[in-house]
Amino acid sequence: MPAAFIGHGSPMNALERNRYTEAWRALGAAVPKPRAIVMVSAHWYVNATAVTAMARPRTIHDFQGFPQALFDIDYPAPGLPELAEEVADALSPDEVLADAAHWGLDHGAWSVLAHAFPEADVPVVQLSIHAGRAADYHLRLGERLAALRERGVLLMGSGNVVHNLRAMDARLPDEGFDWARAFNAQAIEVMTRRPMDAAQLLAHPDFARVAPTPEHFLPLLYIAGFAAATGQVGEVLVDGYAYGSLSMTSFGVGV
Repeated sequence: MPAAFIGHGSPMNALERNRYTEAWRALGAAVPKPRAIVMVSAHWYVNATAVTAMARPRTIHDFQGFPQALFDIDYPAPGLPELAEEVADALSPDEVLADAAHWGLDHGAWSVLAHAFPEADVPVVQLSIHAGRAADYHLRLGERLAALRERGVLLMGSGNVVHNLRAMDARLPDEGFDWARAFNAQAIEVMTRRPMDAAQLLAHPDFARVAPTPEHFLPLLYIAGFAAATGQVGEVLVDGYAYGSLSMTSFGVGV
């Protein structure tokens, strides 16, 4: 079973049909139907490593100021509580908390899954991003999660290689600033040639501008760790930019 990182961009992509969402649909059609999905989304960024363990995760609308149609979306994919236990075992000895009541599927997860698996018939568990851990920790967890591919589990990360909301320019809906393009090109070079070095991208001189907070970048490290553990490299599924300071680049490993 493969793995993939999706540059999810605006929540509006859940409603739109564009070249990015078409690439996500193509991904869902290309992979064997998974037993389940482990989703690492930028939007569950807390001071712990946790995994959803409820049978029916709720659809979380973690945004404001968007059209009502976006708040009306429900993505009713089932959970898989026993997979939460498998994730905890795979990530041992690091502690993994089981969340059976509080979280669910945030828009980083369902805005992508609504295109890749529109029937919502594949169970999904979401894994949090530990805000207190260094880059190598997230890469290591991705390496350990690779073991679940033998059990039919698809690993997905949802974020953005470049994500600076304060620098966005509405006059540039399909363009990227020079610094965004330069960093994105470096990330592509690393992911497609030497994913084991992906954690070093956080030391890039432009990283503070590319990602003023790191949560949208960190899901990429889980996919890089998966690639390193399985002896593969990433391939670009689709790339592009939005509003100067967002990268929409998506990668697949073994797709």
